Amino acid sequence: MSVSAQIDAHLPALTPAERRVAAVVADDPEAVAFGTVADVARRSGTSGATVVRLATKLGFEGFVELQASVREELARRLRPASERIRRPAAGDVLGNTLATELSNVAATLEGVERSAFDRAVRALSARSNERIFILSGDASSGIAALFAAELSMLRTGVTHVEGSAVRVARQLSDVGPTDVVVAIDLARYDRALLDAAGTAADRGATLIALTDSALSPLAAGTTVCFTASVAGAGPFDSHVGLLALGNALLAGVAARLRRSATDRLDQVEAAWRDNLAD
Repeated sequence: MSVSAQIDAHLPALTPAERRVAAVVADDPEAVAFGTVADVARRSGTSGATVVRLATKLGFEGFVELQASVREELARRLRPASERIRRPAAGDVLGNTLATELSNVAATLEGVERSAFDRAVRALSARSNERIFILSGDASSGIAALFAAELSMLRTGVTHVEGSAVRVARQLSDVGPTDVVVAIDLARYDRALLDAAGTAADRGATLIALTDSALSPLAAGTTVCFTASVAGAGPFDSHVGLLALGNALLAGVAARLRRSATDRLDQVEAAWRDNLAD
């Protein structure tokens, strides 16, 4: 299990001081990988004892073991795709990919808190929420586009926000308490996305985040935050867990809006049939 996953699993049991240390571990892994207990304590505004106590709570024998694990994870996580692809290929690429992606989906969906899922589905289904904005970082834009397209087949008012930082800001210029913003992004987070999500939260919009850690900067200020397992079988991080989360949310919305969604899907199906080539 990755350090980030261990933090997510133990998050409810951490004290406020331990959470500050955990935030440094998640947001600034270099400080842990190449620093000392004192460095991490100073960065988190805590004590050396708190740093060691967090390491123990996460299942490590001490800071040195935590540091080694962070170094390994950092090397794996930050290694560019051009370098990852030079690693020796797994003997059974299909089998390795199958195992990796099954694990991603299982870890992602099993980690979803049911009450949080219900809140998100209600927000995405509520007629009082007239506008829903879907935005993402560059790497997750395909997931966002698909989610927005399929959600728009179930209800009105869905907009896929994309383009430059200026265009995103313009589209969200009047976002407010009756709106829902779904933000999707993974590590190497997009600054423009974080700024847009933060602005939406500050203005009272319902913010639903799909990301890779509960300590992701995208998680701050969210109404609901879902985390996906993103281990890659090849040179790239996997988006399969994010896709599974999106599919689950869409299934929940379809169930709540069954009557109106059925009418909309019938119209879409009719349009498809009318445009089929003879």
